[in-house]
Amino acid sequence: MNPPGLRERKKQRTRTAIQQHALRLYREQGYGSTTTEQIAAAAEVSPSTFFRYFPTKTDTVLYDRLDPLAVDAILAQPADVPPLRAVRNALREVLEALSPEELALEASRWRLVSEVPELRAAASAQIETTLPVFAEVIGRRVGRPADDEAVVAWTGAVVGTIIASLFAAFDRGDRDLIGSVHRGLAHLEAGPASLTSADGGP
Repeated sequence: MNPPGLRERKKQRTRTAIQQHALRLYREQGYGSTTTEQIAAAAEVSPSTFFRYFPTKTDTVLYDRLDPLAVDAILAQPADVPPLRAVRNALREVLEALSPEELALEASRWRLVSEVPELRAAASAQIETTLPVFAEVIGRRVGRPADDEAVVAWTGAVVGTIIASLFAAFDRGDRDLIGSVHRGLAHLEAGPASLTSADGGP
C-alpha cells in the first residue's frame, strides 16, 4: 500500500484534531451536553468543516482509523500463519505501534462507547459494515469467498471477541486494553480448553 500523500496527511491531521477535541469535551462536560458547535470552536474549524469530516456527533466517537491499518497488517502476515494467529499478530503490531497519546485516544473512544447507551447501540449497528470488510480479508487468506458460511461465522467470532474484551476491560477497570484483547483472542484460539483449565487462562 502506497503511503498517503501530503493532502491526505493534512486531512487526517484535521480529522484527528477534531476527534481529539470532541473526546476531550465529552470527558469534561459529558457527551450529551456537548454540541457540534463547541467541538468545531475548540478545534478551530468552521461548523461546515466539522460536518465535512464527521456527518454526526456520533461519528466523532465511532470513527476508527485503526481498521484499515489492521486490514493491511493481517494481509501482510506470512501465508503459512493460521488465520487467528495472523489476526493476533496483526493487532499486536498495530496497537503496539501507537504512541501513548494515540492509545489514550482509543481508550477514550471505547470508554464512551461502553458507557453511553446511544453510542453502544450505534457501535453495534456499525458492526454490520465492519464484518464484511474483515470477512473479505480472512477469505483472501484462506482462499474462500467473503460470504462463505465458515468465513462469516469465524469472522463474527473474532470481531465479537475483540469488542467483548474491550467492554469487559472497562467494566472491571482494567487499563491494559491491549492485554485484554490479546487474552480474549488467546481464549478463542485455545477453544473449549480455556474454559476447563485450572487457572482459567488460555
